[in-house]
Amino acid sequence: MRVIVCGVRGSTPAPGQEFVRYGGNTSCVALATGAGFPTLILDAGTGLQRLGAQLEGRSFNGTILLSHLHWDHTHGLPFFSAGDRQDAQVTVLMPAQGDPVNVLARAMSPPHFPIKPTDMRGHWRFLGIQPGERTVEGFAVLAREIPHKGGLTYGYRISDSRHSIAYLSDHSPIALGPGPQGFGAYHPAALELTRGVDLLIHDAQYTAEEFPQKASFGHSAIDYAIGLAGAARAKRLLLFHHDPPRTDEQIDAIVAALPKGPIPVEAAAEGSVIELG
Repeated sequence: MRVIVCGVRGSTPAPGQEFVRYGGNTSCVALATGAGFPTLILDAGTGLQRLGAQLEGRSFNGTILLSHLHWDHTHGLPFFSAGDRQDAQVTVLMPAQGDPVNVLARAMSPPHFPIKPTDMRGHWRFLGIQPGERTVEGFAVLAREIPHKGGLTYGYRISDSRHSIAYLSDHSPIALGPGPQGFGAYHPAALELTRGVDLLIHDAQYTAEEFPQKASFGHSAIDYAIGLAGAARAKRLLLFHHDPPRTDEQIDAIVAALPKGPIPVEAAAEGSVIELG
């Protein structure tokens, strides 16, 4: 399995020289098998625009799997040039909550935006999914609802025949109480999704010092992501959904200060490609 990181920010893009190395685009991760082109995309933030280079000018034929419908996870849809082509074949899956096209159109239609989801060129399908297991683009996908403020949110476990990743881009574990360290309880669904995965991609928007003032915002502390990875015995942790004002130097300092442990921890950076196996 090949994991291509296309966007790493939470809430809003972060343009500027201070954000070049880790990147300023919002959430988007693409998956491919072997040497093939990506066919499964996790979230459609502004990082989705970066995927064109990976497709080498080809139209996208595959599935976009949305964790939830906040702006920073959907704003890339109408700007996805590889999907907005006559020969593109795109399926968009999202947590079921009414008619998918109508729900997306609340933010993507006039007067808020010039076109509707159904105005994209090519063949697009929009489907709501329930929690549970399914096969998507040859991957086994397990969806579970996880706490996140402001709308139905899923975390995902994605597996091929050999490797697995867990994707919990936005997670508010404090909703179940303070947990063992005060950063939130280890949610049963989060533990199910992450247990033994080769790679955990997890919301890490706030530091421990910031968290008390921002716990109600709906995101995780870095310490929670590390604790969950340890409790689930994940093999590797990728800190994701960086706070928009967090500069490259600040992220460097955070990673450098992390205590050494049995699980490798790194900060997600746009353009990075992780080969599992």
